[in-house]
Amino acid sequence: MLYTNPRGIGCVECHGRFGEGQQIANYIHKRKGKTLQGPRINNLSFREFENALQKTKKVMPKYYLTSNEIEAIYKYLESIEKPQEY
Repeated sequence: MLYTNPRGIGCVECHGRFGEGQQIANYIHKRKGKTLQGPRINNLSFREFENALQKTKKVMPKYYLTSNEIEAIYKYLESIEKPQEY
């Protein structure tokens, strides 16, 4: 539940079902096509994952997750079975 909807919009919306990262949106900025990409997060160490969640990002919402919630999301990403083509 935390990964799909922690506090409103879920991690899955930007980081993908398996934490693989995914395209969020295409847009035009100063007449150039741009892509907003959610980064891959299933390849991070726990320390990197925890630090990333505690930093302020331009696009990512601040969720105010507890240490236990951060650990639960990290362990969830480690535990989910990824498809063969992944």
